[in-house]
Amino acid sequence: MAVPTAIDAREVTKVYRRYSHRRQFATLKSALLSGTMIRDLRPDETFAALRNVSFQVPKGSTYGIIGRNGSGKSTALKLVAGISKPTSGTIDVQGRISALIELGAGFHPEISGRENVFINGIMLGLSKKEVQRRFSEIVEFAELEDFIDAPVKTYSSGMYMRLGFAVAIHVDPDVLLVDEVLAVGDEGFTHKCLDKFAEFRRRGKTILLVTHSLGLVERFCDEVLWLDAGEARAHGDPRRVVGAYITSVEKAEERQLAAADARVREAVLQAPPTAAPPDGAAASAPDEDVASDAPADMFQADPGRWGSREIEILGVDLIGEDDRPSQVFHTGERVTVKMQVRANRPATDFVFGFGLFNADGLCCYGTNTAIEELAGEHIEGDGEVTLHIDSLDLTEGTYKLDVAVHRLDGYPYDYHRLLYTFRVKSRVKDVGLYRPPHRWSFTPNIRLRTTAI
Repeated sequence: MAVPTAIDAREVTKVYRRYSHRRQFATLKSALLSGTMIRDLRPDETFAALRNVSFQVPKGSTYGIIGRNGSGKSTALKLVAGISKPTSGTIDVQGRISALIELGAGFHPEISGRENVFINGIMLGLSKKEVQRRFSEIVEFAELEDFIDAPVKTYSSGMYMRLGFAVAIHVDPDVLLVDEVLAVGDEGFTHKCLDKFAEFRRRGKTILLVTHSLGLVERFCDEVLWLDAGEARAHGDPRRVVGAYITSVEKAEERQLAAADARVREAVLQAPPTAAPPDGAAASAPDEDVASDAPADMFQADPGRWGSREIEILGVDLIGEDDRPSQVFHTGERVTVKMQVRANRPATDFVFGFGLFNADGLCCYGTNTAIEELAGEHIEGDGEVTLHIDSLDLTEGTYKLDVAVHRLDGYPYDYHRLLYTFRVKSRVKDVGLYRPPHRWSFTPNIRLRTTAI
């Protein structure tokens, strides 16, 4: 037996006018006389927030909508709520709707929370008696017992949003629309909201959820729709769709990081050598000009390149577990750093170095071949130096690499300072820099429950 559909959106398109200084109107009359309906505008004067998007939400299910900012998620929710109308296509909703979209939008700042609860509840479809019957539960849920008779203008933003959430959630709708409202309070209130969602699910209510919290989508949703630039990219099983979405986001981040790095390296790597030893000088004799050009403290230096280039670094690649160059990795993955090098003359005194820094410039780790008791014997022509990192045990964040080749006494052949950026992603939001492999254990009298969302 087919499950009834609570929300049926078919070929929905929503077009907005693109505003600019070139075409503005002072009055409604002037706009009407000028024929400024959407259909009369040129393509470059409009943009489609949604394009031919279709989805069906079965009654009693929890359906998620994900996507980057500007993808059309909130537009879709407002169309379902009836706040705006589609330019084309149809949306059919069965049952009473409560929308957690713009919490407290109907609140009046000059009157008390108590009065606003009644006004907002009636606006959402309750009778005065129904609001009165649920009033104590609403105030208790919002945790505002001591402030309910104070004017709303005296509330903090968190108090204001909590009260709006509490009113909307106690309307007892058939269809609940939720748009990124889990930031309305502290962690305790967030979990109370999640418990309320779970209760709604048990009671067979339909929930349409728009959120950036992918863990919440995987935990709660039966199906998910991924919107990208107003178009449906995928829908179906949450883990499959979320996985595809994460991959797309990481590829976009990788392109952005690569473009930013390329601009920096274009300005830096083309610079001529800072100096070179004079012809016929002994290979072991350091060149004072080159040494003086190098920063006194490498860890405090700005991004750049210096050195004599007798041995030079031609390129650096970070290789992921798929054996392809990448700039986005996950905590615990295997990463390989490859340096293409060239010795413009034979040398026997050389050290290869590697430094890892976070976005604040703090050195997370540094090593070189001399530290690890590898002494240079001979280098000539082109070659490749590879550093194997079996497990990238870093917390989530943006990091930069220093790579270098120099003499044992520090004389720089080629030093690349902060020219290679990569990002570490993690589903675990711990803090610090290093994430060592670990586990927890507890005695039988200590009980914990998972709070993962």
